[in-house]
Amino acid sequence: MNRLQVRLSRLPLRVRLVAGFSATTFVVLVAAGTFVYWRVDYALDRGLDTELTQASETLGPLTRAGGQVSNRPAAEATGVAWQVLDGDGTVLDHGGPAGTSGLVSARQLGQVGTTPRTFNVGAFLPGSHEPYRLRVIQVSTSPRHYLLVGVRREHRDAALRALLVQLTLAGLGTLLVTAFVGDRLARAALRPVERYRRRAAAIANGTADLRLDVPPQRDDEITRLGHTFNDMLATLEGALERERQFVNEASHELRTPITLLTSRIQLALRKPRTPAEHERTLTELKVDLDRLAALAEQLLQLSSVDGIRGQRSSGLVAATGRVINKRRLADPGHVGKIIVKLPTHELAVPLADFEIDRILTNLLDNAALHGTAPYEAAVDEPTPRWARLTVADAGPGMPPDLLAGATQRFTRADEARSRPGSGLGLALVDTLVAQAGGELRLCHDGHHSSHGHPAPVPCAHGPAMTVIVLLPTISTAPTAGVSSTS
Repeated sequence: MNRLQVRLSRLPLRVRLVAGFSATTFVVLVAAGTFVYWRVDYALDRGLDTELTQASETLGPLTRAGGQVSNRPAAEATGVAWQVLDGDGTVLDHGGPAGTSGLVSARQLGQVGTTPRTFNVGAFLPGSHEPYRLRVIQVSTSPRHYLLVGVRREHRDAALRALLVQLTLAGLGTLLVTAFVGDRLARAALRPVERYRRRAAAIANGTADLRLDVPPQRDDEITRLGHTFNDMLATLEGALERERQFVNEASHELRTPITLLTSRIQLALRKPRTPAEHERTLTELKVDLDRLAALAEQLLQLSSVDGIRGQRSSGLVAATGRVINKRRLADPGHVGKIIVKLPTHELAVPLADFEIDRILTNLLDNAALHGTAPYEAAVDEPTPRWARLTVADAGPGMPPDLLAGATQRFTRADEARSRPGSGLGLALVDTLVAQAGGELRLCHDGHHSSHGHPAPVPCAHGPAMTVIVLLPTISTAPTAGVSSTS
């Protein structure tokens, strides 16, 4: 059985579909033909049995105890073959087409009791010369005598043989037609699949910008498969393009610190130096290495959030409070520069604690690096089912032409290139917010830039540089016990 399954599995799908369709059709035809044959056979036998019953009811009272018929003309008038037999099968009297030889054997007579029995004698296939349908009745028990009544069944057998031939021919014809139609249907159904396969092979060989041809007027399993493949190809092409852009931009950004490190080392090796000069050179190298390590860390963080996210949920108010407290403990001298406004109730958002930490840390670092104190971090619920995290500063803000592209990787203003940073902070924030189904807004002096999924919340207005993170809420947690502080 396993070998048969293996062999069948190696056949083309079209052949297996046609074979399965044909096998099912064959089973249905055999079942239907068997039912029709049985019903016709039953109807013909019932007609013969009616004739036998009427004849036996006429001949039974005419049979004497000695095995002779009392009124032969009346017996012959029935028009059937009849015999009177003893227990050994010897013919005691007969009439009609029946001769002196018993039409049934002694063994068959032994099967007859008080209930009449019906027998068919003579082969159906091939046709017999003397086919009979017989009815045997026991007319006396001591001695045992039997009345046998029979009618010839040539017409019944001929009709059944003709029916059998017709059913066979009709079944074979139907099987051939259904196999042909099944093959045509299978070819038509699988033709788009083969076309998709060839197109996918071309794409796999490096042909770019190809899509599967999906008929716009159809909506079935094949077209839905084509749409799914096209969506997948678009996603993969977008991912490859982002990866290509990321590698190019990362190579460009890494080239500067690596070149600077190489130049400093070459300069330090040109002539002998004192220990103090070596220490100064090593200190400069450490600054460059720290910047390079920070850039590599941000690149790793950005690549990690590009993966698949699972179900996550955290309290935005509690996570914001923890981030602010860590910054205060790490730099007590700048405690008064951060104004924090948190509600007294929790807001659950589809982000993990460490993701909220990344978002808020990057926004506060950007504000501290490019903005001016005081800095404000606030959390509120502007509309039902939406939470808002706001980080603002009193700095010069971004030029209007930079707001739209500020979330692109390695994007920085010209005046910001002399300051530390890599231009990856807002890109990381944008990726995390978009994956959570939220919106990132950059607002300054009446100019706004939106990124991610639009939220039904009005924009902020004012001269301050403001970064707004809008996140859908999951549920409202119990009171967090956090109040506004400064």
